[in-house]
Amino acid sequence: MTDRFNVGDVIKMKKKHPCGSSEWEILRVGADFRLKCMGCGHQIMVSRKLVEKNTKEIRKKD
Repeated sequence: MTDRFNVGDVIKMKKKHPCGSSEWEILRVGADFRLKCMGCGHQIMVSRKLVEKNTKEIRKKD
């Protein structure tokens, strides 16, 4: 099974962060994800289930 999420990818979520950005960089992948907001730099831990449910788009790192 290949994982579609990788460290360094940028994902676009359904809901926006309070700063107005809906794009997040993946810093850690596992049962939980560590995400960094591309707008303000705030970091959060989110469960894999929530990330998979709320992701609209994945931009792979170059």
